[in-house]
Amino acid sequence: MRLLRSLRAALLAVVVLAAGLPLAVLLLSGAVMVKMGADVLLVAIAAASSAVGLAAALLVARSVSSSIERLRAASAELAAGELDARAPETGPVELAELGASFNEMASHLEELFDARRELVAWASHDLRTPLASMQAMLEALEDGLAEPEQYLPAMRDQVRLLGRLVDDLFELARIDAGALTVELREAALAGVVESCLRGLEAEAGLKRVRLEARLDGDLPHVLCAPEHVERVLFNLVTNALRHTPSDGSVAVAVERGDDTVRVSVEDSGEGLDPEAIRRMFDRFWRGDAARTTGRGGAGLGLAISRALVEAQGGQI
Repeated sequence: MRLLRSLRAALLAVVVLAAGLPLAVLLLSGAVMVKMGADVLLVAIAAASSAVGLAAALLVARSVSSSIERLRAASAELAAGELDARAPETGPVELAELGASFNEMASHLEELFDARRELVAWASHDLRTPLASMQAMLEALEDGLAEPEQYLPAMRDQVRLLGRLVDDLFELARIDAGALTVELREAALAGVVESCLRGLEAEAGLKRVRLEARLDGDLPHVLCAPEHVERVLFNLVTNALRHTPSDGSVAVAVERGDDTVRVSVEDSGEGLDPEAIRRMFDRFWRGDAARTTGRGGAGLGLAISRALVEAQGGQI
């Protein structure tokens, strides 16, 4: 019975044994009594059968309780802050599935705490860098080492960068608090795509990257929040431009499905590695190349994009 994979099957076997064994013993003992006339033998057989049933029940109960104890110990370690605690995925099917669910939960918690540490570290970095730059420029102006006209454009860019980061953090706070309101209405995606590409033509021209839109001819109106869709497209196309070399191309394709419309942003850049595919929507996550070379934003654009798309009932 300990070899049965299902806890339900093991307990059912114990019940069958507990009910069937006394009946079999009763029938056997009756036959023995008739033939041998030995009451002592009847008592011995009954006692032996009861002992076998009790031993079987204890073995099954011990197997189940040991699996539960290992799961309890793992949960206690996790509650104590050991985020790498994992439960065994062995034993009866139900307990193995419970252990697998527990391990999946523990993995998600570990990723969540890692993301929180990274968020604090990266937010501090992204706030500290422009502030340090502006402080250095202000000190240079105070010491008369430079003229205001020399540093005003750079300081304006740093202030704009800080403002964008604060706006993104505020947007994320609204999303986390459930305060993000989305007003859906029927709109044509063609106009949204064209408006987004017009706003990025100058940047694409400086990089000598070709922008194009590929739209199905019979696109229906879709239920969406056009301003949020345009912001998502802006984030995606900006990322595509950042990672597309000169003389490359970026295209926005809109295709009609059965009951949905699919919008794709494609580029001729270096593509995505497995880690980027797994973590690209994490807050403040950026590839090492983007961080070390100073390219890219704060790593919030894709996280906000996912929240905006899902708020409209879509998927990204």
